[in-house]
Amino acid sequence: MSLRKTIAVLAAAAALSTGLTGTAHAARTLLYNSSGAAQYDKEIEAAAAVWNSSVKNVQMRKARSGERANFTIVADPGWPRAQPTTLGNGKVWMGKQAIDEGYNITRIAAHEIGHILGLPDIKPGPCSSLMSGSTGGVTCTNPNPNAAEKSRVERNFAGTAKADLTTVEDAA
Repeated sequence: MSLRKTIAVLAAAAALSTGLTGTAHAARTLLYNSSGAAQYDKEIEAAAAVWNSSVKNVQMRKARSGERANFTIVADPGWPRAQPTTLGNGKVWMGKQAIDEGYNITRIAAHEIGHILGLPDIKPGPCSSLMSGSTGGVTCTNPNPNAAEKSRVERNFAGTAKADLTTVEDAA
């Protein structure tokens, strides 16, 4: 092997071992349909924006006419809940009961979207944990995932972890 080829091989090996190169991949885009929860559109859009600014491996946007959504968001009189079907797919219910009790609507939406992204409830938990849900208290308005929650979503959508996709009903 020539000296030039040897140097090229060593440089490539060094770059791989230090993480300078790798298998970059595009973020997975999830489409959501919130037409069944139109009264909460502003808060749902804010929740999607929180996730979009918090993670890189997955991004969300509202489905346009004719596009098939990965998950739907609807309003109902019960308690908020999510039913993931596969990672990034499923249904979210924006339960009016929690909203009427004074829980923050954007936090509710971000929390339930967290279940679609493969996160389980972390209860009891502090307000600093998005997935603590209602145990953060009615005064908790934090819609942001913490570092561990962000990391888990990044792993879920990098294909390096298995998400817990059970139906989640958030109890008061």
